[in-house]
Amino acid sequence: MDYQGIIEDIIKEIQPFTSHGKVADYIPEMAKVDPSKFGITIDVIDEGIYSAGDAREKFSIQSVSKVFSLTIAHSLVGESIWERVKVEPSGSPFNSLVQLEYENGIPRNPFINAGAIVIADIMLSNLPDSKASFIEFVEQISGISGLAYNENVAKSEMDSGFRNIALAYFLKSYGNLDNDVMEVLDLYFHMCALEMTCEELAKAFLFYAKHGSSIKFDTIKVTPSQVKRTNALMQTCGFYDESGEFTFTVGLPGKSGVGGGVAAIYPQRYSVAVWGPKLNKKGNSVLGMKALELLTSKSEMSIF
Repeated sequence: MDYQGIIEDIIKEIQPFTSHGKVADYIPEMAKVDPSKFGITIDVIDEGIYSAGDAREKFSIQSVSKVFSLTIAHSLVGESIWERVKVEPSGSPFNSLVQLEYENGIPRNPFINAGAIVIADIMLSNLPDSKASFIEFVEQISGISGLAYNENVAKSEMDSGFRNIALAYFLKSYGNLDNDVMEVLDLYFHMCALEMTCEELAKAFLFYAKHGSSIKFDTIKVTPSQVKRTNALMQTCGFYDESGEFTFTVGLPGKSGVGGGVAAIYPQRYSVAVWGPKLNKKGNSVLGMKALELLTSKSEMSIF
């Protein structure tokens, strides 16, 4: 498969869509990102990495980080995790207060904001230094050292994240947060503010493409079965209330973030990461979604 040729063709074909969407300017620090950026990397198992565009420029991975935090929390508490967060697609905006109240404080899945806040609470209860452990985990599965949080983005989110703060207090009122609300949010915002390049993100997601392997550091041990469950959730819930559309047009498990990043996998074949800061109305990267649709169409490879 000529992956390099495919991604170079993709960059040409997405040009008509570069004027669509807008950056996540409701996070003040994110409004400073150059909206014209686009990068793509494919990491093929036992073959190598193929990149084009701005694939080596760091960006805030935002909700793509929820895949990593879920993996950690699931490894820490096992199947009891599903007593505090469910596994159904949301069908509502990722920051919906109405849905959380309707379901009595049990988030629909771990990839919407309320669910990821619960996951952060589990990490805080079970790890002595959650922020350090989170970065160590991502570094271990990716083989990359020196990853870091963008402190300016984390602070910007804390200063302006009123809806997430409201979600956290909602969760607390229903007894679904054990720790101090602001401590949980501090961890949550920092995880979202982790900076990675497309190449680094693709390397990290290769772990999921391989269905995981037994890894261990400190108290964290991930099983292949847990990784497969995470992949299933990426397929059904990874793109908020656009998850069905992504499954229909792309056909890969994946996760998006409002930083414009998208990571996806073809199990036992490859991982792919794309970055385009302009978002559609559902909060997903316009160029990222189109690029992945073109990738599976041109390669004639999806999980279906």
